[in-house]
Amino acid sequence: MSTGKKLRLGPLPKLESTKLTFACPASLRADLDRYAALHAQTYGEAVDAATLIPHMLEAFMAGDRGFRKGAVAAAKAVQPKQA
Repeated sequence: MSTGKKLRLGPLPKLESTKLTFACPASLRADLDRYAALHAQTYGEAVDAATLIPHMLEAFMAGDRGFRKGAVAAAKAVQPKQA
């Protein structure tokens, strides 16, 4: 079922994962739960906030120019020098 709106976070891919626990304000948890409900309504697949968080963080980091520039600089720093 689609609401006709597209969310920034699209359908979720299946990925291997590791467990990470964190604390957040109750207001953020409520927003995450609302986003999960809207995501499920938009894409027709039930999902909870804990499943969305890694994808949201990945999308955030991919869109952060400073982080990407820093990652490129760090990768260049560890590459062996070619003669």
